[in-house]
Amino acid sequence: MTELLTAEQMRAAEMSAIQSGNVTGLELMERAGQGVVDAVFAEWLELGHGARRAVVLCGPGNNGGDGFVIARMLAARGWDVEVFLYGDPKNLPPDAMANYKRWCEVGTVSVRAINPPPQMDDSLSIPEPFDLLVDALFGTGLMRPFRGLFTFFAEMRELLRERGVRVVAVDIPTGLCSDSGRILGTAIPADLTVTFHSAKLGHMLAQGPEFCSKCVIADIGL
Repeated sequence: MTELLTAEQMRAAEMSAIQSGNVTGLELMERAGQGVVDAVFAEWLELGHGARRAVVLCGPGNNGGDGFVIARMLAARGWDVEVFLYGDPKNLPPDAMANYKRWCEVGTVSVRAINPPPQMDDSLSIPEPFDLLVDALFGTGLMRPFRGLFTFFAEMRELLRERGVRVVAVDIPTGLCSDSGRILGTAIPADLTVTFHSAKLGHMLAQGPEFCSKCVIADIGL
């Protein structure tokens, strides 16, 4: 069994690798996005065929940056990709900002306020069918409960299941504490969780296994 890491230990591993000069943050983000895309197509072989549609939910940090990479990679495969950013793009960290700009060269972003979060987002009432929902909202960085619009995401899970939409969580389902596996207010259940380098404590503890479903570890070269 691989070592289980806390969120802080994972950040330290990434920072150590970057400071060593062996890899850049942008390279790690690119590898993380590729790891998610590879895991999605390995898990759901049928998604590799025909015209497909994805909705990618990006948060205001580096987890959102991973989401922009995933969106770009899916679009390169011919997918119709709709991207939502929750937060002010001006406040994105440098690597996430770089991938936000890269995505904007090939697609559009619907920007939504995050503070305070809206109670509902009419554009996400699922008027059209889609195949994949990418949860790249907060990842391991979430340490406090989230509410408002994000509660809606969690509550619409049954509707997504009825429509055959697969949900992939980037690193950890939003709303799940990566150190304890506890739900922070509410959480978005995933059908597949793709984490990086090593599993985190929250994947295995408390409600983690229930909300992560299948957990895949992607090697990003750390």
